[in-house]
Amino acid sequence: MSDTIDSTNPAQREHAARMAEAQRYEPCSPTCANWLRYGVQPKNAKPGKAPGRCRGKAHKPEHLGYAGRRVLVSRKWSNKTLAEHKQDRRTWVLEALGQTDEPTDPHRYIWRPVPAGGPSVSPLAVRLLRSVHERQRWRDHMAVLQARAEGRDLSATSASEAAA
Repeated sequence: MSDTIDSTNPAQREHAARMAEAQRYEPCSPTCANWLRYGVQPKNAKPGKAPGRCRGKAHKPEHLGYAGRRVLVSRKWSNKTLAEHKQDRRTWVLEALGQTDEPTDPHRYIWRPVPAGGPSVSPLAVRLLRSVHERQRWRDHMAVLQARAEGRDLSATSASEAAA
């Protein structure tokens, strides 16, 4: 990460130092000694392991900017699969909207091929713009619901500001 840090910018240097210090104690793999901080026995534990002394590449400051998993994936510590997390999010959103979480009918859609130049198919640009508009509408609606839950009153002029 030292290659990407502007050496003349003290804010970037301080941020990188704080990030390196935080990563020093985060578990990087199942064998990382930092699991001891959370009361978890590391895989293949040996005497002498101590939190903050893992020699893994993920803890070195020069490797902080690289992608990759720094901790174990969610299903290993929450015991939930991605489908279960998705269902939890769906339940939360439906509760926020005041709707019941009813199982969806698997036969509610009929899928059939449509010819590319068919009269019922809008141009790709129009379909994309509709999707973007729908997403913005959802985001605005969720912002209004969140503001109501927090007790804030959003007027018609500030609803778009809350979504930003």
